[in-house]
Amino acid sequence: MIHLLFTGGTISMQHDAAAGGNVPVHGGERLVALVPGLERISPYRIENWARLPASHMGPERLWALRERVRELQTSAAGERLQGIVITHGTDTLEETAYLLARTLDPLVPVVLTGAMRTAGDPEWDGSRNLQDAAAVAASPASAGRGAMVVFAGSVFAGQDAVKLDTMRLDAFGAPHGRPVGRVTGGRVEYSAPARPLAPVPARGLDARVALVPVVVGDRGELLDLARPTHAGLVLEAFGAGNAPPGVVPAVRRWLDEGKPVVLASRCASGAVAPAYAFEGGGAGLVAMGVVPAGPRTPSQARMELLLSLSAGVPYPAA
Repeated sequence: MIHLLFTGGTISMQHDAAAGGNVPVHGGERLVALVPGLERISPYRIENWARLPASHMGPERLWALRERVRELQTSAAGERLQGIVITHGTDTLEETAYLLARTLDPLVPVVLTGAMRTAGDPEWDGSRNLQDAAAVAASPASAGRGAMVVFAGSVFAGQDAVKLDTMRLDAFGAPHGRPVGRVTGGRVEYSAPARPLAPVPARGLDARVALVPVVVGDRGELLDLARPTHAGLVLEAFGAGNAPPGVVPAVRRWLDEGKPVVLASRCASGAVAPAYAFEGGGAGLVAMGVVPAGPRTPSQARMELLLSLSAGVPYPAA
């Protein structure tokens, strides 16, 4: 059996002329009725956990969702539960997938999916995505793979998946990885071995972490404004991790207060490489005590730092 946990997002929406756009309307029962053949993949049960757009998933709700998934995983053996499917809005699906991948036991698979079109659109992709996600959750080969994202036939590890396009049906990719599998005609095939991660022992998402991009000619004013109210900083720098010279004193003030600073890149792919020693260069920032983000986008680095602060452990070096 699989557990279908519905949280909202575009997959649950339809156009409302009075509201002037798409709004969440459909619950799990209605969505399942729109997906023919789901019962042939696996027996399932439905939970309507929420009906929210992804942009409304704040830290309290994210952690509550994580806790609900943990409860389901804990009871899985007694209930003969093979896997969990979460329908989710795509805008912040990557944060939720990262959170679940980094904090939960990977034994019972958790598969996140959604849609880029509403059920009223002619190109509605929710039916295929939900079928594919159910197939992944029910597959014996998925055991031990933890959180994953399934979209447009591709399967991504939860810690790798990122939304890369605003409108394409295949909006998700893995800038610091690659798909780990495919779903074709209901058949799940993995192309990479499982990479279970040791869970971070986080106790919540209470810490505040700022994500601040640098701009041309930046003098660090936004960094100074954020410092009094945030416990850590992800600095989204240029290229391989370089910033304007004016940013350096502001970064030093964060470090002098004992607040961690993680260095990420605004580039769509590639990791920070502290190779440049000019003022503001990545080598100098790292020498000051800034930590490279590693194989993570800025949003993923922010979530990792948030979890590290909650757990009282250092941000991982790789």
